[in-house]
Formats: sequence, structure tokens, C-alpha cells
Amino acid sequence: MQHWCDTVRHAASGAGLGLLAFTWMTLAVTAGDAWVFTSFRGNGESGLHLLGSTNGYHWEVLRQDRPFVQPLVGGYRLMRDPCIAQGPDGTFHMVWTTAWTTDRGAEIGYAHSRDLIHWSAQRALRLMQHEPACRNLWAPELFYDRRKGQWILFWSSTIPGRFPETDQTGDEGFNHRIYAATTRDFVRFSPTRLFFNPGFNVIDATLMEVPGGYLLIFKDERLRPLQKRLRYAFAVDPEGPFGPVSDPISIDWAEGPSAIRLGHEYLIYYDRYARQRYYGALRSQDLRTWEDVSAQMHFPRGHRHGTVFRVSVGLFQRLRAVE
Repeated sequence: MQHWCDTVRHAASGAGLGLLAFTWMTLAVTAGDAWVFTSFRGNGESGLHLLGSTNGYHWEVLRQDRPFVQPLVGGYRLMRDPCIAQGPDGTFHMVWTTAWTTDRGAEIGYAHSRDLIHWSAQRALRLMQHEPACRNLWAPELFYDRRKGQWILFWSSTIPGRFPETDQTGDEGFNHRIYAATTRDFVRFSPTRLFFNPGFNVIDATLMEVPGGYLLIFKDERLRPLQKRLRYAFAVDPEGPFGPVSDPISIDWAEGPSAIRLGHEYLIYYDRYARQRYYGALRSQDLRTWEDVSAQMHFPRGHRHGTVFRVSVGLFQRLRAVE
């Protein structure tokens, strides 16, 4: 199987070389940065919780672990898997899972903020209405495509009967693939399309810019045979196509990856939901060899499935001061 690094080397020739150089420059850590990690507690009833860090290894709760935002949309009023990303104008956009299943409505939650403290009215994004049999919309993620000036919003869904060859491989009949839509304003969206189909049950995708292109990190959700591990696939365009699929890089019973570059290393944080040390991380310097550095991490108890993003130290200090 061709390794994704071979694709990177090919892309780095000719026009791809400019992308390679630009990517390394934009991903470098700058002085005065801090990091914020979104989170939820329990089943997501309380809303958005935030953690903060200045080194990516020691994480502290913000606002004494009280929620910054409470869920107001969706039939179940939940705020699970919150994802926040900052746009080029400085606005923070957030999407989240509103329910386990679509029996009370098929939607993704959305809100925006300039300071992560004061938030807009929440809206329900109904992006799977054309699929009335759709069972779920899980773990939505945002990625800003700076070349096209648009957002990619992607999530996991099961549409019964759509991929019958893998119908018996998941839990309770779920057979997920990754779907996506694009937008410039979070009001008008492109038609929803199949974003990633590796040929098996897959959830919890996250996208990171890397030298030469983009890395899609995701959970192999197969229960039969048991996988429940993290894998990745590469593309030269953030909208894909992605491939080939890597071998597993994590222990089993892992999910909810979120990735950053920190200096000369890459970190993938993830839920280790069947382990005593619930939250963990993987580290790599070459995006090929990954080591488990969970023992070096400090996460508050109860932290669950979120995303990491960079903020200024000034904003971080303001968040620490919120009561």
C-alpha cells in the first residue's frame, strides 16, 4: 500500500512546493499563543465547557468548570462534541451534536462569538432533510478552506441500507459514513454530499493541514471485527479525495480525535473511553510514527470529546477571569 508520505513528496514538486512551504510557516507556533479545548460533561446537558493550556500538555478548567453556553436547540437540548474554529475575520464558529438520534429532529447546533464569552442566538442546521431515513448527525467539525474562502462542515451519519455490505459491522445497526456541506456565511449551504467513505463504518473525523496537504483523522467504528481505533488518510485538497487509509495508530476503544501542531511535534488528543486514564494523546514528529504520551498529559476529570484551537494569551487570560 502506498504511504501517504509518498503522495506528499509528489505534491511537493512543482506547484505543490509553494503549498508545502506555506503550510509549514502557517502551522508554526508563535510567541504568546495559548490553546483552548472544547468539552462537554455527562451526556451534554449542561452545555459548552472550556479548558485552557499554554503548553498543550497541562489543561485547566475555565470558569470553574461551569458552562459558557447552554444548549437551546434540538429535540433533546444537548451540546455534545462541541467544535469551535476561528474564521479569518476573528469570529469563532461553533457546531455541536444535539441528539443521539434523529427521532426528535435531524439537526446540527450552530452559534458564533467574537470572544468565546458572549454568543449569538443558537440555530439548528438541518442539512440531512433530503435523507428522511437518516438516523443521526454526530460529531460535526469545521475546517476553513482559505484557498476557496469557505467553510467545510462535516459529520457522521447512518442512512439505513446505503452501504449494505457493512450493515452488520457496527453497534445497534449503525453504519456511518462522513458527510459534508460547504458555506461562506452559515446561512446558505451547498448540497450535502458524501465526504469520506473508506469502505467501512467510520465516525469522528477531524481535519488538519499538514505539509503538502491535509490529514483526515478518524475513528474506525467497526465492532465486528473489533477495531474502534484511530486511523488517518491524506489528500492534497481539503475536500478530498482522501487515501490511502493508514494502519491503526491508537489503542482500541478510542474516539473523538483532535489534532494540533505544537512546535516540531504533532499531537492527537482523543477519548480513551474504556481506560482508567480517560483522556489521552498521541505524538509524532514525522506524521508516520506515533507514540502514546497520555501519561504526560493532565486533563481535568470529566473532560469529553472536544476540539483544540489556538487563541492569544490575552484572550486566554480574559477567559480565565470569567466567573
